[in-house]
Amino acid sequence: MIEILKDPGVLALPQLDPATLRMDGVALGSPAAGVPRHRITEAQSSVVARYRGGDDIDSEYHDADGRRLTLDEVIDHTVGADGFLYCAEELTYKVRAGLVVGFAVYGAPLARFAHLTSYEELLAAFGTPDRVREEGSYGDFEGYGLYYWGARKHVKWDASHRRVTLINVGDFEGNAGP
Repeated sequence: MIEILKDPGVLALPQLDPATLRMDGVALGSPAAGVPRHRITEAQSSVVARYRGGDDIDSEYHDADGRRLTLDEVIDHTVGADGFLYCAEELTYKVRAGLVVGFAVYGAPLARFAHLTSYEELLAAFGTPDRVREEGSYGDFEGYGLYYWGARKHVKWDASHRRVTLINVGDFEGNAGP
C-alpha cells in the first residue's frame, strides 16, 4: 500500500491504482471507523438536517427534529452510513455504507505540487486527462477540472493562483467516466 501523505507525488501518476492507496493509514475500501477520530474536525451525514459553521464559528449540527447533535454523534452516524469526515490537516474521507470510498486532499498537503505554475506544467506532470472541464462562477473562468478515469482521480487547477487546489481519488462524481 502507498501512503499518499508520505509520497504525495504518487498522486501525479496518470495510471494510479486507487486500490493501492492509503491516507493517514486508512485504505480505500476499509471501514470508516478506522479514520483517526482525534483528527476529525467536522462531519457531514444524512442525520444532519441543519448545519451552521465557518472559519470563526463553532460548528453546530441539528437533526430533523431540531435537536442539537454533538460532533461525536455525527461522526458515529457517518462511519456507519454515508457522508464525509473532514480532518484539520486538509484531508477528507468520503464514506458510503460505512466504508471509505474516496480521499480528497487540498491546501498544505499539496505543497509538493507548488512548482507547477502553469497549466502546461500541470499537464506535463500529471499527463493527458480523459476529460477536462472548465470551471468558473458567474460566467468567470476560474480554472480546470482534470479527470483521469483509469485512476478515478480529479485534479483541480486554479488559473488565477496558478496552482493545484484539490486532488480527489476514488468514488467522486466524474472520476469513473461519463
